[in-house]
Amino acid sequence: MEVRGAPGNQTNTPIMSNTKQTQSLSKTMDSRAVSRRLQSELMALMMSGDPGISAFPESDNMFSWVGTINGGKDTVYEGLSYKLSLRFPVDYPFKPPQVKFETACFHPNVDQYGNICLDILQDKWSSAYEVRTVLLSIQSLLGEPNNESPLNSHAAAIWNNQEEFKKAVQKQYKDAGGVTGQ
Repeated sequence: MEVRGAPGNQTNTPIMSNTKQTQSLSKTMDSRAVSRRLQSELMALMMSGDPGISAFPESDNMFSWVGTINGGKDTVYEGLSYKLSLRFPVDYPFKPPQVKFETACFHPNVDQYGNICLDILQDKWSSAYEVRTVLLSIQSLLGEPNNESPLNSHAAAIWNNQEEFKKAVQKQYKDAGGVTGQ
């Protein structure tokens, strides 16, 4: 609110400024720009042909996507497919998306709620990253965890025993309703 003295008016009466309208219009314009960026990223992802990753908007909401990551070849996750949720803030790409595993995932850097500890989703985020980059990084993380920063200490503790670790991965995946090819 702005206070101005009107000509001929000796009292300073409040006059409403257009600040709220300007902020609302700015947010609308920002969300359109973000939506265009996400549409562009969707097209790039579809055209990339990267094996084992995909993501699409949920219904008509460009700010909410469902992703899929297949476990990498020659990892304990090979043959498994994980569903992810991706939520984009209105200030994307200047802030990272919120990404969670929706399929239960036994992994040192994934907690029981599907939250992921990955530096590029936190303090190492860059506006140069795209959905494709995020999905490839998570896919890579499956086979190469950061045991120095575990969210699941049990998974981190048994990571070096790959036979035991694989059994735990398979059990949690099966218990969550996933179908394994093994």
